[in-house]
Amino acid sequence: MISQNDIDTLLSGRGQVLASDGSKIGSVGQVYLDDQTGDPSWVTVKTGLFGTSESFAPLQGANVTGDDVTIGYTKDQVKDAPRIESDGALSPEEEDTLYRHYGLAGHAGTTGTTGRDFLDSDTTTTGTTTNYDRSRRAVGQDTSGPTTDDAMTRSEEELHVGTERREVGKARLRKYIVTENVTKTVPVSREEVRIEREPITNANRGDALAGPTISEEEHEVVLHAERPVVEKEAVPVERVRLDKETVTSQETVTSDVRKERIELLDDSIDGTTNDGTDTTGRRH
Repeated sequence: MISQNDIDTLLSGRGQVLASDGSKIGSVGQVYLDDQTGDPSWVTVKTGLFGTSESFAPLQGANVTGDDVTIGYTKDQVKDAPRIESDGALSPEEEDTLYRHYGLAGHAGTTGTTGRDFLDSDTTTTGTTTNYDRSRRAVGQDTSGPTTDDAMTRSEEELHVGTERREVGKARLRKYIVTENVTKTVPVSREEVRIEREPITNANRGDALAGPTISEEEHEVVLHAERPVVEKEAVPVERVRLDKETVTSQETVTSDVRKERIELLDDSIDGTTNDGTDTTGRRH
């Protein structure tokens, strides 16, 4: 059960809101107090990119463990909650809408908030008991309303740029066959006939007179020639594989951010402030 003693823990800036199954929903934003009991009854959960969205979640039956608070609802229930601006008191109609969403009995009366940035000025500590000043129910991160203290908060939007990893394409290797014409020159040889004549000498006279004196006869020789022979053989020439490398480039992101400005408006009779400027800010 969440009580006033848990408010400091909830607003420590480190706390996370956990679903009933223990999964993280988001960080603690603001805590809304019950007008009658002063106990925390609602918490806003910062979700979305950079925590820019806040959803209301009931603290009934919630438990605080360390800096975190576990509620009795699922992450989807919180993220699907009605969109209500966490900029001040909850109206009875807004609170009834939230009770219907979470299946709770209607109870209009939680109209105040306790903001993280202004707890120091709104609390007094006596022993171990923290007493919260309930005379200003709308004290929050923006103290610019008629029921706030004597300070005004000036806020600015900051641009936070991150990166996300997503699939942009696929690459694959495919092997296919092409045919190309290859020309090579190879030397070939052949035998040709030529007639050799030698005179009769004492050395070959015996061979010359061995046969008949006059006769008819034939003598033949076999001629040889080389011709090109083509053979093809498949041989490995290289190994090819896919690899990835990370290339970093610079991209410029441009976005509009809002900044609050504070000006002095003086309703004095002569239209002049003590520092010599008129109500429009022009110096005399």
